[in-house]
Amino acid sequence: QVQLVESGGGLVQPGGSLRLSCAASGSIFSINAAGWYRQAPGKQRELVARITSGGSTNYADSVKGRFTISRDNAKNTVYLQMNSLKPEDTAVYYCNADIRRWAWNPRESGYWGQGTQVTVSS
Repeated sequence: QVQLVESGGGLVQPGGSLRLSCAASGSIFSINAAGWYRQAPGKQRELVARITSGGSTNYADSVKGRFTISRDNAKNTVYLQMNSLKPEDTAVYYCNADIRRWAWNPRESGYWGQGTQVTVSS
């Protein structure tokens, strides 16, 4: 079994900061690409940021310069530092990762966390 558990969400005022964490646990050999997505009420889930195993990153235009994705491979954890938050950043944030479970099997599967709510409001 593999689990992704997000944490760090909450209520913050506009202009504030939050740091989200996504910890992977279970039978894991390696994590390839990982990313953060978000879904606001009535909207489709959208990519926020993604990071490869080598550390290359890409971001949605709406968060460039404000959000930073990073990873700690030793801890199987991915982070999203969110600064200068805006009300339009309000959403449930989901972690996603492409995980290889076994050394003897190169197959990767995608996994999702349960989501963490981020609310930006005064």
